[in-house]
Amino acid sequence: MIKSILAEGLNVIGMVKQLNQCYYYKGRKYALPQLQKFVRFDSIRNIFGSLCVTTKNGIPVKIVFVRNRNKKSECLYLLSTDCSLSDSEIVRIYENRWSIECFFKASKSFMKLGTEFQSRTYDAMISHTSIVFTVYIILDGIRRNKHDQKTYGELFFMLCDDIQDMDLTNALQGLMSLFTDIVA
Repeated sequence: MIKSILAEGLNVIGMVKQLNQCYYYKGRKYALPQLQKFVRFDSIRNIFGSLCVTTKNGIPVKIVFVRNRNKKSECLYLLSTDCSLSDSEIVRIYENRWSIECFFKASKSFMKLGTEFQSRTYDAMISHTSIVFTVYIILDGIRRNKHDQKTYGELFFMLCDDIQDMDLTNALQGLMSLFTDIVA
């Protein structure tokens, strides 16, 4: 799959599972758990480090070792075909992709996309998909407004409008008078 995507002129970033696949590092063949020993595992950071390896097909890839939030004793493996990206950039791009995965999971599992619908016409399928996606957007908007602290930004801007900006002279005079009051 990676070879096909690279043939299209695109790069790949994705999570790799611990299966039987092996990677070549410094001329030797290793499985993912064996590659962990080449990375220094710091208990503080969430990104442990990375290694540039090659696949069995000779494709150079970068594997980033990341702490598993659900099981702290395990790590996750993120693979990137763009070895020039930093570890944090690979994790950031993958995090963006994860929200898309959650969207598809919720659409298929909870909103029955593809299973609850019985029509075979193309227009009906497009209509059903559009309705499911619209419902998801509405529900996610409600969830975000109720639970996400980032949506409190409007309150911040309303409070900022009430506060007058002070120039440097007035600010220093206010501080000096406060300081003299305290000293006295």
